[in-house]
Amino acid sequence: MDVTKTHGAFSWNELTTSDPAAAAVFYGKLFGWQVKDPIPDMGDYRIAAIGEAMVAGIMPPPPASPPMPPHWGCYITVDDTDRSAEKAVALGGQVLVPPMDVPTVGRMAVLQDPQGAVISIMQYLN
Repeated sequence: MDVTKTHGAFSWNELTTSDPAAAAVFYGKLFGWQVKDPIPDMGDYRIAAIGEAMVAGIMPPPPASPPMPPHWGCYITVDDTDRSAEKAVALGGQVLVPPMDVPTVGRMAVLQDPQGAVISIMQYLN
């Protein structure tokens, strides 16, 4: 059983940085990651792996986003992205990026808790 696909488990990490190529070299050397070349249909998005296991994504900030410092973001697996986003709002949080489909991966959203911490959620395709 892949525990990362269990509701409530941390499942993916993603670095947003102004220089994905330099970050790929740094983390590759630091952790022994093999960082694949950018995915053609996803701009400058790179996948870092240990052997065959994908461990993280590295990307530039989205084109329409405001200036932001480099940062790591985490994804938590959920059974239902839409329902989890609604529940976050009911509990006093906010939806920063509404539920959206990620081709070949699943459905995701970005949430903010009442204290201001940001987390992404993902409902994976089976």
